[in-house]
Amino acid sequence: MTADDQRTAADLLDAVGPAFGKLRRTALLEVDNPISAKDLSRTLVLNLVLEHSSHSEVTVGMIAELLGSDPSVASRMVSDTIKAGYLTRAASQQDGRRTILQLSDSGRDLMTRFRKHQRDAYDYITADWSEHDRLELARLLVRYVDSVAALKERSRTKEGDQ
Repeated sequence: MTADDQRTAADLLDAVGPAFGKLRRTALLEVDNPISAKDLSRTLVLNLVLEHSSHSEVTVGMIAELLGSDPSVASRMVSDTIKAGYLTRAASQQDGRRTILQLSDSGRDLMTRFRKHQRDAYDYITADWSEHDRLELARLLVRYVDSVAALKERSRTKEGDQ
């Protein structure tokens, strides 16, 4: 019996939030050939551009909204990512006065490397788990993230109805 098996349901559920908080701060930096801490923060912006550019034009304002941050913070993050060569600015095809963000070839390369790094980290961290447990956690994490996205969409729909 593991320590997790001995926790009460309430204790286990209370531990989820702090556990998520620790994930990004530690796990990805401790695997072989880590992504630099600076590039790790840049992947936040790049991931949002990748995730949303297929169905909308991504702007600095959208990045701020998606990050839940002040527009000036998002602007600094975007500017840093552009200076690093991972993002480019382009004219909007919908409104020529607006500037949108797009991944550069270097940005796509970084995200490919980052995805491999994430997978390597998962494999490393769960190396002594059973295949069933590894796949079950992966399935549940993806389901959790999908539920978070659905919750955000419901909130937007509800706000639009008011």
